[in-house]
This record gives sequence, C-alpha cells and structure tokens, in this order.
Amino acid sequence: MIDTIIFDLDGTLLDTLEDLTDSVNYVMGEYDLPPHTIEEIRNYVGNGAAKLIERAVPKGIDNPAYEKMLEMFRQHYAAHCEDKVAPYKGVMELLASLKAAGYRTAIVSNKPDSAVKQLYERYFKEYVQEAVGESSDTKRKPAPDMVYRALARLSSDVSHAVYVGDSEVDIMTAANVPMTCISVTWGFRTKEQLLAAGAAEERMITTAQELHPLLARLDRAE
Repeated sequence: MIDTIIFDLDGTLLDTLEDLTDSVNYVMGEYDLPPHTIEEIRNYVGNGAAKLIERAVPKGIDNPAYEKMLEMFRQHYAAHCEDKVAPYKGVMELLASLKAAGYRTAIVSNKPDSAVKQLYERYFKEYVQEAVGESSDTKRKPAPDMVYRALARLSSDVSHAVYVGDSEVDIMTAANVPMTCISVTWGFRTKEQLLAAGAAEERMITTAQELHPLLARLDRAE
C-alpha cells in the first residue's frame, strides 16, 4: 500500500515562475543584458539555480561574471521568492486531505534549501512533514539523494512511496530511485513534453483532485 508521497515544489505545488523570472531579469538588468520572457524561463528551470543562470546568461558558465551573477540571483530571489508565488489550484486542499488520510508527505526541490525552507514555513508546514532543497551536502535532482533523505526522515520505504512532479527532471529522479512517478500537467511542462520525456500517460493528472483516485488505482494494481 502507498503511504508516502514525495512532491516536487516548483511547477507542482507552487507557481514560482514570475518570481524566478523577476530575479533572473534583475540580474540581466544589472549587467545591461536584455530580459527574458516568462516562457523562456519556464524552459530554463528544473535543474537548480546554477543551471538556470547558466541557461539565462550569454556564454553560460564561460561568462566571466557567471559566479557573481549566480550569487546576485540567489540573493535577490531569497529576498523576493514570496512576492508573486501562489499554490496551484486545489493543492492546499489536496495536502490537507492527504494529511487527514494519514499519508506521509515531503517536498524535494532543486531550489536552494534556504528558499525551500522559507516557502515551506509559509505554505506547507501544517500539512507536509519534511522539505529538502539543494545544499552542498545533497546532490540535486535527478540524483536520488534528496528523495532518499526525505524517505529516511519520514521513516518510510521506497516500495510504499510515489513521486509527484511536473518535469523531465522529476521523471528522471523517480527512475533513479527507482519509484513510481506521477506527472502533473499544470506546471512548467506540457503534456507533450512530459510524454516525450518518458512519462506514463496512465500516471498523469491534470488537476490536484485526480491524485486520490490515481493512488487508489495504483494500490489495487499492486
């Protein structure tokens, strides 16, 4: 029986795209570079702050100012990660219902751990037991380390857990654990992008309300 659910954060529980775009464009403006559109940033996110800035700035990591730009982004985002963020429709109700049903839950994110903790405290602490972000001692997704850490903190086992995410990074993370992956279509990637990345259409949900019935189907299939 499934008793544990590991959630991605950005694009799965929270719509953080506007704040991420604003922080990237703050850096771009400071260096007299043209801003990025929100759709461009949508396709840059998923692999952590370092990869986001690598994709956003000219010449990426070969840019002489890359490290300074990355630190500028981190500082700006830490101060502004709550400006425009909001949970996706139905997410808070879903988390409340999962808690009431006795599920163990955790968040794993390639966002810097400090920002993850900040958003966790604001939105999810009442419903979600653990939150793990990118740090110097934990490899970022798609490495399985964050998931293993979350499962250990929950005293749970991968055989009783599922992973819920919105991107190709999440699909790869689940495969690297390995564990069952449920893909959501309301986040940063389209259904077509998810299918191309290897998502299983029968384990894809378009609204938060669809998770409970899918969990029941997965339990019956065991």
